[in-house]
Amino acid sequence: MDLSRRSTQAELMDGETVTADEYARCLHDLAAVNRVTLTHRPTLRWLARATRALPRGAHLCVLDVGCGEGDLLRAVRRWADRRGLQASLEGIDLNPRSAVAAAAATPPGAAIAYRTGNVFDYAPDPSPDFVVSSQFAHHLTDPELLHFLRWLERHAARGWFIADLHRHALPYWGFRVLARAAGWHRIVRLDGTVSIARSFRKPDWTRLLQQAGVAAETRWHVPFRLCVGRLK
Repeated sequence: MDLSRRSTQAELMDGETVTADEYARCLHDLAAVNRVTLTHRPTLRWLARATRALPRGAHLCVLDVGCGEGDLLRAVRRWADRRGLQASLEGIDLNPRSAVAAAAATPPGAAIAYRTGNVFDYAPDPSPDFVVSSQFAHHLTDPELLHFLRWLERHAARGWFIADLHRHALPYWGFRVLARAAGWHRIVRLDGTVSIARSFRKPDWTRLLQQAGVAAETRWHVPFRLCVGRLK
């Protein structure tokens, strides 16, 4: 595998041959991947920094793009509750199976809304305070990602944060070992390495942000995450 540039290989989960049961199992295993690899920690730390001046009881609205099974939003709910913040949480995902799986995995009292649709056709009104996205950007082509960056600039009232993978040989080969040892679904095992090959290095983000005309901060986080954020 040539990791010097982004791969264009398609992921199996994005195909039409995956059954509803397989899709649900894959989403469940991906949530486990996120827990094991501390995927949501950078997003929660960014939200903490973005809201540190807010008093207890303050209200904020967070939209998660590409929400999958909703595990990031559930983590945001727990974080907001600990901070004493009144959070309105919503997720959007292109695949209608995601909303079904996310609703099933979310306790009713969590009060998280899940929406099915193409984010580029969605104009939230009012605009959410913060838009977050985790492990979604690498699914996009470069032109789509430019579109997404500009969409974020238009619709995130106070800021946005993209958490994604760092294209590197160590996670590429290491994930295969981890996924097999954990017994995750074969599609997750295969798509995991494709995701890493489709992901980014810092020069990729620098170029894309310049092309989009967006000023944002890019940071590396353990383990092998590249995250891009902007506070307005």
